[in-house]
Amino acid sequence: MPRSLLQSIPRRKRSLTAWRGAIALLFAALMAGEMLGLRLLDTTEARLTDVYMQRHAAAYKPDPDIVVIDIDDASMTTMQDIAGLWAWPREIHADLLEALAEFQPRAVVFDIAFAERDLQRPKSDARLSDAIRATPAVYLSAVQLDGKAGLTPLAPLAKPFGLALPGPDDAQAALLLPAAVDPAVWRLGLINSIDDKDGVLRRYRLYSEIAGWKLPSLPSRIASDLGAAQPQGREFILRWPAQGHQRYPYGELYRILTEQRPSLGAQDLATLDSKFRGKIVVIGNSASSSFDHHLTPLGAGYPGVDILAQAIDNLKNAHSISPVHPGWPLLFGVILLAGIAEAFARRVNPVGTGTALIVVSLAALAFADRALERNLLVPVVTPLAFAWTWFLTAAVDGYLRERRTREQAVSLFRRFLNPNVVQQIVEQGETVESLSGRTRDITILFSDIRGFTTLSESRPPQEVVLLLNRYFERQVEVVFRHGGTLDKFIGDCIMAFWGAPVDDPEHARHAVAAALEMQQTLLDFRRELQAEGSAVGDFDVGIGVHTGPAVVGFIGAQRKLDYTAIGDTVNLSSRVEGLTKGVARVLVTQETVDACKGTEEFEFEHHGAFAVKGRTAEVNLYEPRRRTT
Repeated sequence: MPRSLLQSIPRRKRSLTAWRGAIALLFAALMAGEMLGLRLLDTTEARLTDVYMQRHAAAYKPDPDIVVIDIDDASMTTMQDIAGLWAWPREIHADLLEALAEFQPRAVVFDIAFAERDLQRPKSDARLSDAIRATPAVYLSAVQLDGKAGLTPLAPLAKPFGLALPGPDDAQAALLLPAAVDPAVWRLGLINSIDDKDGVLRRYRLYSEIAGWKLPSLPSRIASDLGAAQPQGREFILRWPAQGHQRYPYGELYRILTEQRPSLGAQDLATLDSKFRGKIVVIGNSASSSFDHHLTPLGAGYPGVDILAQAIDNLKNAHSISPVHPGWPLLFGVILLAGIAEAFARRVNPVGTGTALIVVSLAALAFADRALERNLLVPVVTPLAFAWTWFLTAAVDGYLRERRTREQAVSLFRRFLNPNVVQQIVEQGETVESLSGRTRDITILFSDIRGFTTLSESRPPQEVVLLLNRYFERQVEVVFRHGGTLDKFIGDCIMAFWGAPVDDPEHARHAVAAALEMQQTLLDFRRELQAEGSAVGDFDVGIGVHTGPAVVGFIGAQRKLDYTAIGDTVNLSSRVEGLTKGVARVLVTQETVDACKGTEEFEFEHHGAFAVKGRTAEVNLYEPRRRTT
């Protein structure tokens, strides 16, 4: 390990930066895996899109050229005396189709499964087939079934599905086809819905790939025949309006177009003509007994016939939602992860980083919302989720590291400083690293015991140690009381300084005040020993004080660190203490006297200039006293 803490700091910072970089790369890899494969957050992403969809539903107007003829509950009741209970004879639908043909709709789409032949009324089925044959652009629905029971060869279905490029000739599929209608008039498309993991229908297929065949969905088939461009891929995301397409109850319309047709005037016929001429007419069942209702982004109970009409609308008018290339949200997420890692590497305040991330998140959400208005889906949940997870991980890790660092600082400083000062340092966020290697102007005090040999000769070693500790305890309290930092004990000598680690503009004054109180403490301690019957002899103290610049910080080996001061100021202070013998208990230098100017607390008696080992110029020394009024 490093020889000193100063050598270890850069390495520890580099190690922490490398660790955070590695974790950021791990998050980026996990995010890429989520976006490109796992897709565990798809439901959350979809539900956010639902919120956007609901917000913009009112602004999305359905195509007026698509109308719905709805077999609702009222129509079931209205038609009961005409057609009986559901399912009605197919000739009922033939009647309606023939009546609609008068107004030349652009297309008629049956969202009704004519899957079973009416064995009791075969002419009714034939009537419907004839009506379809006589009406241009009538589309029928087919359903892909699960399993392999009742397989149907696909080769004969190429024309009904409008396939220019059919698949293998021997391919088969389980399909529910409109068997009640003559296959010669089939114009087919699949109406299988796609429910997401949460049961919400948000997407519709463009085609289903079955045994090498690409069978189109009914909306895709219709839009393609109308010449509309198709989205890329196998499916598309639906855009939803707040209000559905124009709809007419089947039962009411049937009576108007059949029973009431002879009595309709020119104005009534003109109204009907405006409603159906050139329109795409979708006929389906929304009655509660049909069980064809779905959960959509706009809510529950959405009829299947309206979903079919909406899917046709989306493709016909290019209103379907297209996801952006997955590389863009992935790049956005990587930038977020890298930015957070850089912020922590630069030791940016986590509150500031979090605030910036909130702003970016809100901007991303707003951007995705605006993109949906333009029929673009921009996934933001996944990159934001990984960014926030990374931020919280790094923040918690930083907090725990900071806490450990502060606990280390408290543990170390408790040996040198008053507990209140330690708390102040910790609250300021200072650490071992931040307090190391600083050059500061400080005042240093050396206090050395004189004549301790006489006092200890008549005492056993253990009692001598206890006696010395009693003395040091009192003197350390003085140092702490005056805001000093206890540097170390050197035998029976105390080294302390003022002005670090906490800034103290009056460090010289506090050091001199402490020196005078230490002198008084010595005298009190001598009287205490005499009261105990101990001979104090020539037990005394010498205190030297000097002010100047010094390098302050944690210095030592990794296993043993001391918060200390080094430099010529320290050496001179020690020399001054050595010159006190025979002169005064406390001596201070000219620099300390100058630093105390402006205070009326002390007066200084000049004792002359003294030669000091290691210095060419003599040093003026003064004895401080408290000023008396």
